[in-house]
Amino acid sequence: MTLKECKKEEKMDREFQKKFKFKGSINVLTQMMVDPAAAEKRGGAKNLPLRRGEILDVIQFTNQEQILCRNSQRRYGYVPRAVMLPL
Repeated sequence: MTLKECKKEEKMDREFQKKFKFKGSINVLTQMMVDPAAAEKRGGAKNLPLRRGEILDVIQFTNQEQILCRNSQRRYGYVPRAVMLPL
């Protein structure tokens, strides 16, 4: 990983912590897959765009309806629990 890529990732992580008021270090709890039968959705203000079969890193189980996740492009957002499947 180059220095430029490393700084870009650090910047994205800081923006995530500010936007979601996330304290502490960002740790991946587990990985989950978006249900292949689920409808694809565009992302919103704090929602992550969904693609069928995509593998997401789970950052935090926020409540009974949502999970805070990160996708392969290092974008963060909430995902409905109903469309997530364990690996």
